[in-house]
Amino acid sequence: MIQRLPPLAALRPFEAAARLESFTRAAEELHLTHGAVSHQVRALEAHLGTPLFHRHGKRVTLTQEGRAFAERIRAALGEIAMAADVARGAPRDNSLTVSVLPSFGSRWLMPRLIRFMEAHPDIQVNVFANNAMANFGADGVDVGIRFGRGPWPPLVCDRVLEDECFPVASPKFNRGRLPKTAKELLGMRIIREDRDYWKEWFALAGVEVDVPLGGPSYSDASFSLQSAVRGEGVALTRRSLVGDDIKEGRLVQLFPLTVKTPECYWLVYPKEIAESKRIKAFSAWMKAELRPTRSAGSR
Repeated sequence: MIQRLPPLAALRPFEAAARLESFTRAAEELHLTHGAVSHQVRALEAHLGTPLFHRHGKRVTLTQEGRAFAERIRAALGEIAMAADVARGAPRDNSLTVSVLPSFGSRWLMPRLIRFMEAHPDIQVNVFANNAMANFGADGVDVGIRFGRGPWPPLVCDRVLEDECFPVASPKFNRGRLPKTAKELLGMRIIREDRDYWKEWFALAGVEVDVPLGGPSYSDASFSLQSAVRGEGVALTRRSLVGDDIKEGRLVQLFPLTVKTPECYWLVYPKEIAESKRIKAFSAWMKAELRPTRSAGSR
């Protein structure tokens, strides 16, 4: 079957504008004019048949459809960049290829990665978003960010973040009539994931669950959060993934009760490159970026 691809020339301007939330800054980054970026984005919107940005004069913000599209495009462009480096045999000393789960990549890593690139302009960064464990030799991956129980010897496994889960919903969910007790959730649409902690959260809340939870199920946490933002149900989010959705009012934390996950986030890499400049730089940067998340989780 022939795939109907969007205009490929528009994808980089769109990704930059989505990440920076500015056509002007995207134009500066890509060495284009503001008009060129605006034209490419409008061509992409026309192809997709939906607006990707809300325009507020000179300021732009992503629509829900634009946010979801941007997450997938960032991951795809990262894979293309990595494939190009492998094909050209790019030198590894100044190249860093990061393997990351799609959910953590789109919701945590990609919005922050520009700060690493600005601090280390000599390091070429490639991001490979995949649910599978990285094959460091075959895939050309330098470092993996993984969520699991770990460790995984003989790799170097550095535990960088513990996590916790709590229910969230759009303030518009159920016409604004949000649940006031944990038991009320049982009569509402619950958004599931392949790996979630609803059972553990309800047990901690003292609520017995004797019927299957009703609602959609997703293979990736970013999809469940997008569904919750659209008001389609209640999701059990990880603190590491919720990002600015609560601060900016797209989601509401329904209850203060949280359940700790047995899995943690780990930086994983081969022993042979543990002392390399690029690994040390990325490890130090990521730990510094995670400090606010750790502080929020310890309240």
